[in-house]
Amino acid sequence: MPRSPDTQFRQRLHRIYAAYTLGCALMVGLLAWLEYLGMPRQWLGFSFLLLTVVVYAAIGILSRTTDPVEYYVAGRRVPAFYNGMAASADWMSAASFLGMAGSLYLSGYGGLAFVLGWTGGFCLVALLLAPYLRRFAQFTVPDFLAERFESPGLRLLGAGTAILISFIYVVAQIYAIGLITTRLTGLTFEIGVFVGLGGVLVCSFLGGMRAVTWTQVAQYIVMILAYLLPVIWLSVNQTGMPLPHLSYGQQLQQVTAREQALMRDPKELEVRALYERSARDYERKLAELPQSLDRERQQASHRVAELKAQDAALAQIQAAEKERAALPKTELEAREQWQRALEQQRQRAQPLAGMPPHVQAFAGDPAGSPAEREAYELSRRNFLALVFCLMVGTAGLPHILTRYYTTPSVAQARSSVAWSLLFIALLYLSAPALAVMLKHEVFGQLVGLPLADLPAWVRQWMRVDPGLLSIQDLNGDGIVQLAELRLGGDVIMLLAPELAGLPYVLAAMVAAGALAAALSTADGLLLTISSALSHDLYYRLVNPRASATKRVTISKALLLAVALSAAAVAAQKPADILLLVSAAFSLAGASLVPVLVAGIFWPRANRQGALAGMLVGLGVTVYYMVAAHAGLRQALGIPGPAQLWWGIQPVSAALFGLPAGSLALVLVSLLTPPPSAAARALVARLHRPA
Repeated sequence: MPRSPDTQFRQRLHRIYAAYTLGCALMVGLLAWLEYLGMPRQWLGFSFLLLTVVVYAAIGILSRTTDPVEYYVAGRRVPAFYNGMAASADWMSAASFLGMAGSLYLSGYGGLAFVLGWTGGFCLVALLLAPYLRRFAQFTVPDFLAERFESPGLRLLGAGTAILISFIYVVAQIYAIGLITTRLTGLTFEIGVFVGLGGVLVCSFLGGMRAVTWTQVAQYIVMILAYLLPVIWLSVNQTGMPLPHLSYGQQLQQVTAREQALMRDPKELEVRALYERSARDYERKLAELPQSLDRERQQASHRVAELKAQDAALAQIQAAEKERAALPKTELEAREQWQRALEQQRQRAQPLAGMPPHVQAFAGDPAGSPAEREAYELSRRNFLALVFCLMVGTAGLPHILTRYYTTPSVAQARSSVAWSLLFIALLYLSAPALAVMLKHEVFGQLVGLPLADLPAWVRQWMRVDPGLLSIQDLNGDGIVQLAELRLGGDVIMLLAPELAGLPYVLAAMVAAGALAAALSTADGLLLTISSALSHDLYYRLVNPRASATKRVTISKALLLAVALSAAAVAAQKPADILLLVSAAFSLAGASLVPVLVAGIFWPRANRQGALAGMLVGLGVTVYYMVAAHAGLRQALGIPGPAQLWWGIQPVSAALFGLPAGSLALVLVSLLTPPPSAAARALVARLHRPA
C-alpha cells in the first residue's frame, strides 16, 4: 500500500534529524580527541561556534522562500512532534538555559517560581489558546484581534504590543548571544554581540518561519545535549549515579551543612562586618548631602594633585582622575547612586552573601517576631505573584502562540503543546539538580581558595564583565571568602563545566547550547516583529494590494533593521537577562491574555471592551514597572524611591495589570452595544468540533 505524502514527509524528517543527532555526537567526540591531542582552547571554541552556526545557516538557506504561507506559518505542515521540539527551542531562551540554573543557585527554593510558572503557562496555552487560534487559520495574533473584534485599531494596538514585548525579549537574547560569543571566541562583548547577530540572521532572514522551524529543531537537539551532559557528568563525579534527579538530595544535605558552617566562619564574619561598615558610611553620606558630595569632590581633587606632585606613575594619576570623573554630578544623582550602593553593601553584609539558605522556602519565620512574620508573608506573596505572572505571560507571548499556527490540524496543535511540555521538562527537571551541584562545587572549590591559585578561567570571566564574576579581597587575607565572591545568575551555567573540572570541550559545548537557545528564541522574536510590521501594519493597513513577493521582501528588510536596533541596545548591557524576560512576560500577560481569552470564550466581548482592556492592562503594568523599579525611575528622570504596592516586586507587575484590564474589558463590553452577528459566528466556529 503506498504511503501518504504526510507519512513520507515525516519519515524523511526522522532520517534527517537522526543523522544530524549522530553527527553532533561524532563532532563532540572528534573535538574531545583533538583537545586530548593538545588543540588550543580558543580553537575549540571557534570550532563549536563555526560548525553549529554553519549548520543553522545551511538549513536557513535551504529553506528560503517567498511564499507568504511558507514564510509566515511554515506552510502549515509541521508535524506535532517536530513542532513541539521547535516550540521548545523557541521557548527555551537564554533565560531558561542560562538564567534558570542561575536563579535556582542564587535563590534556592525561590527559583522554583520560574519552573512552576513557565510550565503552568504551557498548560494554559494548551487549554485556552493554541487549538482555537489554529482553527482560526490566519498568520498572526493581531489577525485574530482584528477579525474577531472587527477593528483595524485593535490590529494596530495588537501589533504594537507584540512588537514591544518581542523587542524587550529579543534584546535579552542578543545580550546573551554577546556573552556566549565572547566566551567561545575571546572577542570583546560589543563585537561578540554583532558577530552572534549574524548567526541569528542567517537562520531567519531568507526563509522566515519555514527556516526558523527547521533550525529550531536542530538547535533543540544541541541545547538539550549541552544541558544534560554536564549535569549527568557532575552527578557521576559527585554521587556516582548518572541520574541527577534522584541523587542530588545527598548533595543538598552537604550544601546545607556547608551553609551553616559558613554562617559561623570567623573570616566570613570579618568580611560581613566590613560591608556593614561601608553601608554605614553610605548612610552618613546620604544624611549629610550636599556637604558630603562637596567633600568627596575635594578629596578626589586633592588625591589627583598629590599624585601629580609626587610625580606618580601615569596609570595611577589616570585612575585617580577616572575616579573623580565618576563622582555624581548633582545632589539627586548622588542620592540615587549612593542609595543603590547602600542597598548592595547591606545585602553583601547578610549571611551567605545575601543568598537565602538553599532549602529555606521563604524569608523570615511564620512563627517568629512580627518583623520575621512580615518578611515571610512578603516573600510568599512575591513567590505566588511571580508564578502567576509567568503563567499568564507564557500564554500571551506572540512568538509562542504563532508556533501553533504551523501544524496541519487543530488536533496536532494540541499534540504539539504536549510534546513541548515533554521536551521542556527534560531541561526543567534537571535545573534544580544542576543548581545544587554547582553550589556544592563553589563552596568546595572556590571558597577558601588562595587568590594566587585562582584558575585562568576565573580571570577571563572577570575581564568579560565584572558584574558577572568578580572577587574582591576585602579583608586582605589573600583567601576567597563567599562574601567576597560575586556571581551573576547569567554566568553560572556557563561556568559549570570548568568549575567542576570537566574537559574544556564540554565547556564549549555548553556555550554552544546556550548560543542555540538564544539564537532559536531570537529568530522567533525577530520574525514576530517583522511579521507585525510587514503583514499587520504594511499589508493589512497601508497597502492591501501588495504582492506576495513584495510583502515577504519588506518583511526581510524590516527583520534586518530590527535585529540591528536590538543589537545596538543589547551592546549597552541594559540589565540582566532574567529581569528583561520577566518584564516581557508581565506585559504579554496583562495586555494580550484577557482579550484573547475573552475573544475566544465570551461572545459578548466587543471592540470597545477589547480596546479598553488592552489599554488599561498595558497602562497599569507599565506604570507599576516604572513606579516600583528604582533603575527605571532613574533612567526616566523620575525622582524619589521606588513605590511598591503590597510589597510586590516590579517583575510581577501583571498581577495588577491583568485584573485591571480584565475588569475594564468586561465593564466596557457590557456598557456598549454587543458585537455583530459575524463576530458571534466566529466565536461559534472556533468551538465547533473539528
